[in-house]
Amino acid sequence: MRRLNGKVAIVTGAAMGIGAAVARTYADEGAWVIAGDVAPFGNAGDIHIDQVHLDVGQEASWAAVVERAMTTYGRIDVLVNAAGVIGYDPIHDLDLAEWERIIRIDQTGVFLGMRAVVPHMLEAGRGSIINFSSDWGVVGGVGVAAYNAAKGAVRSMSRNAAVTYAPSGIRVNAMVPGWIRTPLTDRQPSDANDRVIGSTPLGHGGDPEDIAYGCVYLASDESTFVTGTDFVVDGGFLAV
Repeated sequence: MRRLNGKVAIVTGAAMGIGAAVARTYADEGAWVIAGDVAPFGNAGDIHIDQVHLDVGQEASWAAVVERAMTTYGRIDVLVNAAGVIGYDPIHDLDLAEWERIIRIDQTGVFLGMRAVVPHMLEAGRGSIINFSSDWGVVGGVGVAAYNAAKGAVRSMSRNAAVTYAPSGIRVNAMVPGWIRTPLTDRQPSDANDRVIGSTPLGHGGDPEDIAYGCVYLASDESTFVTGTDFVVDGGFLAV
């Protein structure tokens, strides 16, 4: 039996990169996946993936997607808050609009996603929520002020939700990726990528599937005693 057989999952940021890998891997493992993004999708090629428009920073967008999930499947077992953006400005160069853009997607989007699905998970008495933080949510990076702030907040929000909802059977964990080869990192300056990879003990970056497999574990019944954790997949970067 596949590890997520019959589970219903919402995955954000699912048009590309890590989110797309999570959606695909979940479908391969037997889940029914609602894949949300503001970016255009390619051909899913799998009846288990339902591609929808989802702006994670808008309450109405979340309400529509959750209603679709409940109408179609009758429940939501898993939420993966993978949508994210990055900015490279230090505090003194960071204008308010850019700060608000990053916080809206990386932090407020996680809050809105949890707020939208938790009532249905409470009613069911179970659920798994996986919120994407980052190594830069644990340690400081040069520049990236808003990203650092948002990803640090996601770790705290995840712990708060974990202890709040554990008695109701809802598990909440923070996924903490290191440097992963995605369209986002492809757009970063090569010297910045080289610095991070050079500080990674395994000596190379990761692939989206490395994170997707971790998300399978956190969504599966194999992790029923795992909540409130930072699930680090970073090639040893934080161990240095």
